[in-house]
Amino acid sequence: MAADPYKTLGVAKDATPAQIRAAYRKLAKQHHPDLNPGDKKSEEAFKAASSANDILSDPEKRARFDRGEIDGAGNDRAQQGGARRGGGDGAAGFGGAGFEDIFSNIFEQRTRGPARGQDDRYTLKIEFLEAVNGGTKRITLPDGQGLDVKIPPGSKEGDVLRLRGRGQPGRNAGPQGDGLIEIHVAAHKFFKREDRNIYLELPISLREAVLGAKVTVPTPSGEVVMTVKPHSETGVEMRLRGRGVPAHGAVHAGDLHVKLNVIVGPVDAALEAFLQGWEQPGFNPRAGLG
Repeated sequence: MAADPYKTLGVAKDATPAQIRAAYRKLAKQHHPDLNPGDKKSEEAFKAASSANDILSDPEKRARFDRGEIDGAGNDRAQQGGARRGGGDGAAGFGGAGFEDIFSNIFEQRTRGPARGQDDRYTLKIEFLEAVNGGTKRITLPDGQGLDVKIPPGSKEGDVLRLRGRGQPGRNAGPQGDGLIEIHVAAHKFFKREDRNIYLELPISLREAVLGAKVTVPTPSGEVVMTVKPHSETGVEMRLRGRGVPAHGAVHAGDLHVKLNVIVGPVDAALEAFLQGWEQPGFNPRAGLG
């Protein structure tokens, strides 16, 4: 007997779509085969959560389940006959409308045309630079089969990749469902992304800030050389055009925004002696705080 999808996801009968989505994502992340290799229990829990989500995330399927027309696996629920009491002649057994309903349901199932199989849902965690630049990621499906998934350049958190024909088999020679892979992007240690732009805080030395310099800057596509102007200060922002998320299709490339952060670094005796004899008359760096 198919499980109740509400119980499988741990949500109430009146749960909102957002609550259903959140419950599924939590279970999918917890039991994903890539995170639990060889764990059959987690594999079955992942399949059950995917099946339950397929029912409850589809308004039409959810309504049919609530009405008792389909079971927790999405299969049509044949109306149960069997012996019953009552009826005009007081006889027990199949009779009247009950028998007709059963016969009609069986006939309908036999004559129904091809139906598309259900979609299987997965989650995939990728690195920040894989999302920005694109690439190929090897995943393991619940049946143990390995599959190379192409990550499009510019992918972002929550994007869904569709694998045609990688879902459940169709009914009555119907087409197979698809595999739907939801992307989750890991944080980067120094890059941050907003839309198609990328932001970087770049440390520079006191000497580079005062005298200016050409410094090497990391970008998602490799290192470039950038000119720091003399007398630069912490907080100065510079932009490298086209060095953010690369163009993909009709979408233009983003920019890399570089914010300077002046680092004093090790202080030696020569610097201390110089500063002791150096003054900046009239300059108060905290003047704006008064």
